[in-house]
Amino acid sequence: MYTVKVDTTADETGACARTKLSFVKKKKMSSGCVLVTGGAGFVGTHSVIELINAGYSVVVVDNFVNASHESLKRVEEICGTKIPIFSVDLTDKQALADLFKKHKFTSVIHFAGLKAVGESCELPLLYYKVNIGGTTNLLEVMKENNVKNLIFSSSATVYGTPEYLPLDENHPTGGCTNPYGKTKYFIEEIMKDLCKSDPEWNIVILRYFNPVGAHKSGKIGEDPKGVPNNLMPYCAQVAVGKRKEINVYGNDYDTPDGTGVRDYIHVEDLAIGHVAAQKKIEECCGLKIYNLGTGQGYSVMDMINALSKAAGKPVPYKIAERRTGDIASCYSKPDLAAKELGWKATRGLDEMCEDLWRWQTMNPDGFNSNGPKS
Repeated sequence: MYTVKVDTTADETGACARTKLSFVKKKKMSSGCVLVTGGAGFVGTHSVIELINAGYSVVVVDNFVNASHESLKRVEEICGTKIPIFSVDLTDKQALADLFKKHKFTSVIHFAGLKAVGESCELPLLYYKVNIGGTTNLLEVMKENNVKNLIFSSSATVYGTPEYLPLDENHPTGGCTNPYGKTKYFIEEIMKDLCKSDPEWNIVILRYFNPVGAHKSGKIGEDPKGVPNNLMPYCAQVAVGKRKEINVYGNDYDTPDGTGVRDYIHVEDLAIGHVAAQKKIEECCGLKIYNLGTGQGYSVMDMINALSKAAGKPVPYKIAERRTGDIASCYSKPDLAAKELGWKATRGLDEMCEDLWRWQTMNPDGFNSNGPKS
């Protein structure tokens, strides 16, 4: 439980100018009820587990377009508790409003949205409608119900092509190279304007780098629909025999081995970052933005070699032409999250790949497998 102290003095940022609430933890259990949108997805499911472990009550909403009901069944198995789950599309504002009438939420963690870069280039109107339209519906319903605490799942794509490395939160944003990234950027701007207009809002924007890995149990992990868009799920499917080989797009970049370098973070570290952000919200923090990454760049070949090590066999690949829009290197400076959230990624590359391989071998067809295989 939390006790609440009321301080009517405005903080130096002007956030919560009328009343400042500070939450003092008395026991492990929290009195907060958190709505998790897109809670059936890869990062969402792992975050739900960590929220429940931290003592929060959780309600999940998802439209299950790119997710599975099975994923949440397994979350319930892992946590040993039932979770209220609602099949709602955020573009349906009335359904969302009805949900807020059924539950008293203290905060929202917003994962829901479409996320395939290539698809966003082919279907930009759909991405703007779903990602931006769904988010504005959510914000309006939250405002109508006086729920003004939000954690937003953003992305390092908002930085566009890096002007310098490592990327910190002061790096310019908006130079996005695809509609998906632009939706994240536009939503961030909407949230900034909202906080300026009403200082009672508390919003933490989390800019992810590249989540990989899976839960230690092997029961939940990343389950892309169709051909994986990201390197590591594709790599794992090649290793398990579902696909022939990996295309390595370019080996002539200005990097140690010529292949592209990215910041990969274990999904469980990322999930724990959301619990840290939730605790930050409870301090009445106003608007905050944090990178969630390791600060370490790994090349495509580093990742292939690490998964080969975890699988105990070589993962076949071939060198292909560079892809338009790809950059040589992108990795984070996560110091601000360490300083203000008390959060730091602790899981290394070997652990990321071992956990990914466990998930892939136990669930060769993802959540369509007939239960995890031992």
